[in-house]
Amino acid sequence: MYRLLFSLVLSRMDPEDAHHLAFRLIRSLPTLGIGRLLELLTAPDRSLAVEALGVRFPSPFGLAAGFDKDGFAVRGLGHLGFGHVEVGTITAHPQPGNPRPRLFRLVGDRALVNRMGFNNGGADAAVGRLSRLARRRHRPVLGVNIGKSRITPVEDAIGDYERSTRVLAPYADYLVVNVSSPNTPGLRGLQELDALSPLLEAVHRTAGRTPVLVKIAPDLSDEEIVRICRLVTQLGLAGIIATNTTTSREGLTAAASDVERIGAGGLSGAPLAARSLEVLRLVRASVPPELCVVSVGGVETAADVLERLDAGATLVQGYSAFVYRGPLWARQINRGLARARRERA
Repeated sequence: MYRLLFSLVLSRMDPEDAHHLAFRLIRSLPTLGIGRLLELLTAPDRSLAVEALGVRFPSPFGLAAGFDKDGFAVRGLGHLGFGHVEVGTITAHPQPGNPRPRLFRLVGDRALVNRMGFNNGGADAAVGRLSRLARRRHRPVLGVNIGKSRITPVEDAIGDYERSTRVLAPYADYLVVNVSSPNTPGLRGLQELDALSPLLEAVHRTAGRTPVLVKIAPDLSDEEIVRICRLVTQLGLAGIIATNTTTSREGLTAAASDVERIGAGGLSGAPLAARSLEVLRLVRASVPPELCVVSVGGVETAADVLERLDAGATLVQGYSAFVYRGPLWARQINRGLARARRERA
């Protein structure tokens, strides 16, 4: 059913318009009177529960940052079966993001390209929603992803991140420092150790008891990744999210003219799978076994999620395949994982 809807309707819409339509529907789920029924249909099997970051995740599979930038649809996404939802990226100051068009599909590659530019309402505007979510018993685990405001010079980034941390950390089950989006000028430079070390130390100190993770890019060299792993371990952070989108366009089947027309932005989806898995294995081998490692990038099926878990991921996230698989995607993943667990038992 969804494949037909996507083929005949959604794929013909502007990708961002289609996103907003789907988002409004998902956001409205808790108010439609069908939330309980949906939960019965989509709730992960109890065997999938994972203890990590000091909380219980009903499933190792969750939704990556980018879909719900401001925390409006967390409950609706939970009704669809996601064990955790990472909202954001949220910045200290509200910002509109980059000009449209800024989201593109590569359907044949089952991929997306985005240059959204951290469009969000800002940390202060998100506080009320996140504080109400934090008090709810029945909700997904809530991650909050923070980034640098565009108006903030790179040399003042630490203060910008600290402000977001002070405002948002009290309401997050875990906090993610995003220094790896390719769509904010100068941001990826913060992954260099001289800049990253004081930034992570400041956020970690400001976050108090809230676990802090850092999200890294797939375009780093293996040596750079190992150095970041050592830094995370040294600072006592809770974990690493690997990986963000890539600026590479290698391996695409789309016509070169189409790729050129789309232009700059982060590529996500199936073409990222191989590198994301490589980075996961490298990170897992470079950090203590108790450190939380979240794998994201190119995940589409239960078999993909199982492969990441077998490779050492504590948790797994996806986003791009949500566009191509539809609203029952998390349910499909969770059912496949539960079946695989039973077969292995």
